Amino acid sequence: MSATESAAPEKIVIYTTAICPYCVAAKNFLKSRGETWAEVRIDLDPAEREKMVAMTRRTSVPQIFIRGTHVGGYDDMMALHRAGGLEPLLAGQP
Repeated sequence: MSATESAAPEKIVIYTTAICPYCVAAKNFLKSRGETWAEVRIDLDPAEREKMVAMTRRTSVPQIFIRGTHVGGYDDMMALHRAGGLEPLLAGQP
């Protein structure tokens, strides 16, 4: 884990690899909004990759979770943002 480790669970968890431009774009977008996240590098931990695939049924990265809700990848997150759904999710609203 990186970016921001703390004792409390992160509200944002991003599954990434080292060579993923969409991972960088997602992190830059969240950083520009003042958000922090826990990063799980699936290229360094095959067990985490298996966990991600089991939870998402997807093999691509990034896979983004906000408050336990699977948002999807970068394009999915941006579509949610454009539709007005990202802010309420980040704020913990249903």
